[in-house]
Amino acid sequence: MAKNHVQKGKVMPWTNGTEAAVVSGEVVVVGTLVGVALGDIAIGVTGELALEEVWEVAKEAPLVIAQGDVVYWDATAGEIDKTATNVLAGKAFAAAASAATTVLVKLGV
Repeated sequence: MAKNHVQKGKVMPWTNGTEAAVVSGEVVVVGTLVGVALGDIAIGVTGELALEEVWEVAKEAPLVIAQGDVVYWDATAGEIDKTATNVLAGKAFAAAASAATTVLVKLGV
């Protein structure tokens, strides 16, 4: 392996510089990256964010999402939508009906 390789990039260390603690499983936006907290992260503490794989996250209702749709994170509403002006989260791993409150998202694709 090349000497300048740092890590695979599936997980990223992140220091919580917000004004609220982050709970395990919560979506966190860092610039244009969307990650999921792998554990609780208190204010001022460094924790880990998953940047890949499939996660169940809140979705906008009554939005219908088809499998494979490109999806975005609406940080204000705290949910997935299909609005391209929000931060790219990834692609829908499975379809989500109008009444569904969550959707499976493959991050980072």
